[in-house]
Amino acid sequence: MFERVLLVGCGNMAGAMLRGWLAGGLEPARFTVVDPAARELPAGVRHLANLPSDETFDAILLGVKPQIFGEIAPRLAPLAGPETLILSILAGVELAVLAGHFPRAGGQVRIMPNLAAALGKSPLALAATGLDEPRRAAVSALLDPLGMPEWIDEPAFDLVTALAGSGPAFVYRFIDALAAGASALGLPQAQAQRLALATVEGAAALAAASEYDPAELARRVASPGGVTQAGLDALDSDQRLASLIEETLRAARDRSAEMAAAARTG
Repeated sequence: MFERVLLVGCGNMAGAMLRGWLAGGLEPARFTVVDPAARELPAGVRHLANLPSDETFDAILLGVKPQIFGEIAPRLAPLAGPETLILSILAGVELAVLAGHFPRAGGQVRIMPNLAAALGKSPLALAATGLDEPRRAAVSALLDPLGMPEWIDEPAFDLVTALAGSGPAFVYRFIDALAAGASALGLPQAQAQRLALATVEGAAALAAASEYDPAELARRVASPGGVTQAGLDALDSDQRLASLIEETLRAARDRSAEMAAAARTG
């Protein structure tokens, strides 16, 4: 269904999606990128400095900064006819705003991926308007090479943005803190970083493959009165880890909601 896909903006996130699609076997000729600043696009991907004026596309992926969306949308709207789906990765730009800017489009889809899309390992939160079930299935199929598409209700988008979109940064902070703690207690810094990264990578892979949820896995790793349990007791003391993570997600969710409010008003 999506034989002609236009990427408007190809920065870090849209670029990761493009690499994920190509790694997943999609032909480069299916993609056109409009981004004057883009450098070293994959071979076979068409690159334009300006928007085309007389072409049609099956899908248009919005990958520009949300702050310039209002400026570029009027110039892009003529390209979005009834057979074109608008796919947006713009933080805070709601479906109603997309529909207002692209009233002739065949539907609008909000997507919240993360950079692991380049490896086919990203969660992809999806919310849509104007799509029947076959088109929803087609969107899911298009995104399958990038990771795990998950349809959600739009009111949950700010929270899912905090969890799945911003979440990798929080995991990186944890890896860094794990390494820094080991370094402070005596390991060479470079060695501590290697071990921390390998530990998190292995634990995540095991959790993804396990029949048990992460809480049960933690319980199974720990023996009563043992080394692991002593560390878990420190993490669980006064619920400080759980409280910190909840505070982190709340701050990111609330910022996403602020951005959505700003997009609605202008």
